[in-house]
Amino acid sequence: MEDENEREKGRKKVPVDGKRNVLITSALPYVNNVPHLGNIIGSVLSADVFARYCRLRGYNVLYICGTDEYGTATETKAMEDNCSPQQICDKYHKIHKEVYNWFNISFDEFGRTSTPQQTEVCQSIFKKLMENNWLSENTMQQLYCEKCERFLADRLVEGICPTLDCNYDSARGDQCEKCGKLLNPTELKDPRCKICKSNPQIRDTEHLFLELPMLKEKLEEYINNMSIAGCWSQNAIQATYAWLKEGLRSRCITRDLKWGVPVPLEKYKNKVFYVWFDAPIGYISITACYTSEWEKWWKNPENVELYQFMGKDNVPFHTVMFPSTLIGTGENWTLMKSISGTEYLNYEAGKFSKSKGVGVFGNDVKDTKIPPEVWRYYLITNRPEVSDTLFTWVDLQAKLNTELLNNLGNFINRVLSFIAKAPGYGSVIPDAPAAESHYLTKELANKISAYLEQYIEAMEKVKLKQGLKIGMSISSEGNGYLQESQFWKLYKEDQASCSVVMRTSVGLVFLLSCLLEPFMPSFCLEVLKQLNLPPEKRLSLCDENGDLERARKCWSQDRDSRTFRDEDVEFFREKFSGSQADRIVKAETEAKKMTEKLKETKISDGNEKKQKSSKCESEVQRKKSCESKASISRLDIRVGLIKEVRKHPDADSLYVKEVDDGEVATRTVVSALVKHVPREEMLNQKVCVLCNLKPATMRGVKSQAMVLTASDESGTKVELVEAPNSASVGERVTFPGFEGQPDHVLNPKKKIWETLKSDLHTDTQLFAFYKDVPFTTSAGVCKL
Repeated sequence: MEDENEREKGRKKVPVDGKRNVLITSALPYVNNVPHLGNIIGSVLSADVFARYCRLRGYNVLYICGTDEYGTATETKAMEDNCSPQQICDKYHKIHKEVYNWFNISFDEFGRTSTPQQTEVCQSIFKKLMENNWLSENTMQQLYCEKCERFLADRLVEGICPTLDCNYDSARGDQCEKCGKLLNPTELKDPRCKICKSNPQIRDTEHLFLELPMLKEKLEEYINNMSIAGCWSQNAIQATYAWLKEGLRSRCITRDLKWGVPVPLEKYKNKVFYVWFDAPIGYISITACYTSEWEKWWKNPENVELYQFMGKDNVPFHTVMFPSTLIGTGENWTLMKSISGTEYLNYEAGKFSKSKGVGVFGNDVKDTKIPPEVWRYYLITNRPEVSDTLFTWVDLQAKLNTELLNNLGNFINRVLSFIAKAPGYGSVIPDAPAAESHYLTKELANKISAYLEQYIEAMEKVKLKQGLKIGMSISSEGNGYLQESQFWKLYKEDQASCSVVMRTSVGLVFLLSCLLEPFMPSFCLEVLKQLNLPPEKRLSLCDENGDLERARKCWSQDRDSRTFRDEDVEFFREKFSGSQADRIVKAETEAKKMTEKLKETKISDGNEKKQKSSKCESEVQRKKSCESKASISRLDIRVGLIKEVRKHPDADSLYVKEVDDGEVATRTVVSALVKHVPREEMLNQKVCVLCNLKPATMRGVKSQAMVLTASDESGTKVELVEAPNSASVGERVTFPGFEGQPDHVLNPKKKIWETLKSDLHTDTQLFAFYKDVPFTTSAGVCKL
């Protein structure tokens, strides 16, 4: 896209006269943990979808985000991990960036708040507020821990929420996670120090306050105007006016901490700014890190529209606190025009929680091997825009299989495969000069035109879920159009009409690709490659170029073609159950068991004798040398169907099997399974077959492959490694993350199989693994 090309060339974007300039921010994630799915959909993904839409429309867009690195949360995490706050920030900033890159989040700048620019901008705004007399000094009572010999910041205090009918016993000193009520630490019942668990005492300490009551008139004027002129989500309007109705109070902007922006006054030299004073200023300082001309974005309200995305608990700080801070400086700041606040995305039976480690986190998502576009699609369809929504693995399965595959994937596949395979087309889109007079096509065009207008209206109002739903409705119309036209009959009976239907359908694929690009960007890249279009091909819905009328772009379903099966649902539900801490303990326990019983479950051909428990030094060194060259991708493991099983004519312990592995002729496989697996259990069974071992003659019969089995330590219990019933015969078993083509024939001297097989094992649910990666087919994972 144009904006991405500009970034690649190193150009720094600034507002352009005569264009619509859109400044987009997503709430700065705390840097003390890995983001979970609720964080991702609540801010960065939602903002990314809108930013991509704006770029499609030809707007001049700047999308800013970064990690919020100062404050109590970071200090607390550093104490827990026994390291410095800076080390915590460096560690988690990198993790956040990797997670967002995996999700294809298209930031123009992803920065951080622990920068000189943050200190400079924050202190400059503070000094302006001081000059304009919007700040006051006050003595306040704060909890002091005698055991730790320090005043306790809000997040270092926990206790019982004082709110009627809540009484949550782990409410933080700044906010109750259960009811969402903003609190002061001294309001908690039975408060305790989070560090040492002792009960703190109340002491006096001096702090600086922002006088919100004095700014009320200017603030209300801004809110009343902008909540109508812009697009404010309903929860943002409700939360903001609830604050105004309760009456604005002076808000403390300093804290007794060391990790933060220092207060530039001698009297307060041992204090820093409260995170909710300096964190929103991070949007400005990160822009300053991006370009020295940052004021053209942030002090240009006549030419720049500011859109902000966040979860609902952050709304008042962006509609009341941050605007009041900027208004108080008396300068011409670009104030927020539109705000999109989401409700909560809950997980299975409870809430996502970073502090408790409950839910699916960014690093977990990568481990599922489910493509990023599938996660993006699911999260947007489940976006909690007006009420809380629920993430469940079963729902993810249903949306992937029913909506992405059966609707969108089916339509695109039917169109492109027909043009590719039908004699006479030869993968060339046919001309259709009579399209305007074709009744079904005219009827479809009218429907699509209406849908297109609805899509634009929804996206302009930041109704992202509705925009995606409209796109999928167009796909449904495409399926209906194909079905009603009976194109397979037209091809034989009326090729001119068939050409109209096919050309129109390809145009619809182009259009869908354009409309769905903000939601599933890799969609478009894949289809551009499939249709042999250059990757720099620019998708656009820009009015001024007439692109909206000509919107005809493309998509391929290749990456989404694997169905999500019931066993996958159970596998992931079990894998990501409990908290992150629970999972670590579980993984360590399983790893310990695996180390202690390394030979208890091995995957082999069923011919091997029990190995000796010790190896000589030279053997260990040889294996290490081989491991550096061995890759699981070098093995040609395929799904095979056992067509015939008979006893070996010259060996009572051996079977001779004929296995269909997708080739013209079956493979003959000899294995010592007579004592372990009954013949009837093997017939017509889909199994994993290693096809590129060098053929070996066993008692006069040449064995051309190996059927993989798993055995216990003693070798007395042996079972087949089976592929899912719906897996295709001959398809290659893959190991996500390990790419490459298999050797034609494994060289016995290289000991590739011998090196790799020690890392083949099953887990507690009997799924087959290479290290921590499952044996994977298009129909699911393989198991015993």
